[in-house]
Amino acid sequence: MVSFPSETAAATRATVPATFGREQLSKNQPLSEEASDDSRRWRDRFRWLGTSGGNSVTNSRQRRAFLYAIAVAATIAGVLAVSDVITSLHDRPGSDLAAPILSAATGWVTFVLFFWIPWTVWIWTLPPSRPRWKLLIHIPGALGFSLGHVGGFVLLRRLAAGMAGSAVASGPFVTQFLYEAGKDGLTYLLLIACFTLVHRLEHGWARAATPDPRVTFDIRDGAKLIRVRIDDILAVASAGNYVEFTLGDGRRPLMRSSLSALESELAPLGFLRTHRSWLVNAKRVTALKPAGSGDYVVEVATISVPLSRRYSPALAKLKGLSA
Repeated sequence: MVSFPSETAAATRATVPATFGREQLSKNQPLSEEASDDSRRWRDRFRWLGTSGGNSVTNSRQRRAFLYAIAVAATIAGVLAVSDVITSLHDRPGSDLAAPILSAATGWVTFVLFFWIPWTVWIWTLPPSRPRWKLLIHIPGALGFSLGHVGGFVLLRRLAAGMAGSAVASGPFVTQFLYEAGKDGLTYLLLIACFTLVHRLEHGWARAATPDPRVTFDIRDGAKLIRVRIDDILAVASAGNYVEFTLGDGRRPLMRSSLSALESELAPLGFLRTHRSWLVNAKRVTALKPAGSGDYVVEVATISVPLSRRYSPALAKLKGLSA
């Protein structure tokens, strides 16, 4: 006899709810569903921008994500702008405050105004992006961000100088652009990296916080639905046009289904076909007993189930669990 470790308390982390007539429903799925996958992906990405209708809760979360991102970026840019003003005053003590403050303020304002460019491009190439060539969109994205940022603060500085009746406070646009393009490119890359990092963390936290809906299984016993934990199912036996579940508490509900159809749903969850009429929950197997001619008897908690020599893969897996 082969003995098994005692049952673990951890719940199985996967299941597919059982539904009668699933095969018939799949046949009635519209052919246009696959063709609409691409349009769904684009709608999902627009929802990140909060520009579509759809689920108000989802859009609200996405708008908050954008607002949080711009708030953090604006705060960091503001701190750096103040730092530049302080550095300028330290290097040239007694100089006029207007010029460094104007320079820092206009740079900060245009950074916030054109923050949407890296955000939008990142949404359109949201990882994992397919095909990979779409990542090349970041090149014109970075260029557009730098053009908007530099062009914006040059324009604002010239307007401010004109209103004050003084000389132009900045040099030619081309000179300013060539000087700032490198810094803007690095800023763009950092923003994209931050968006990606937050996106991955958010999805990880969401998966950790959301209970796995697949730890239970729905048994439709006539007009009654019985929801049980996967680990509470000891075995499933064929009963004509029905299958009979044996539960840990002794109940034996019936569900209209073939054993083969149920096997396709339960096999990924650790259930093994040991006989043409039986499925067993491998996690609940406690022992294997030879029955002669290559057959075995599988003890599953309080019941015994046959294991035919025709199902040698199941035997190999069960022996592997006992090792």
